[in-house]
Formats: sequence, C-alpha cells, structure tokens
Amino acid sequence: MIEIPIKTEYITLGQFLKYAKVCDTGGQAKRFIQEGKVKVNGVIELKRGRKLYKNDIIEVEGKTFVIK
Repeated sequence: MIEIPIKTEYITLGQFLKYAKVCDTGGQAKRFIQEGKVKVNGVIELKRGRKLYKNDIIEVEGKTFVIK
C-alpha cells in the first residue's frame, strides 16, 4: 500500500490520480475513471469530482493507495 500525504482537507479523485502520478493529464484521469478502472474504498467510482479524505483507499492499475 502506497501512502499519499495531502495537506488539505480533501482532494478530488481526478486531482489525486495526477498527484499520485497514475495519470499524466486530467483527460487521461477522466478516461480511467469513466472506464471503471478506479475503486475507492472497494467500490468502482465513476465521478472524478469525488472527494477523497484521509484514510480513503484507492485501487487503480493493480496498485493500492491510501490518503494520509
């Protein structure tokens, strides 16, 4: 599990994918999400504006991230 620290209250899913270097661009992040390739806390998430808070778990491309 890869820990990703944030300094704000939350980060959106689209921003997170770029911040964690899973995607290079916002468009690529949008496609990943729309294709159902991203899980948040074990559930497929289709909204890139989904707010992620500390201790949320994100699964994408066989990697697991946790917000710290």
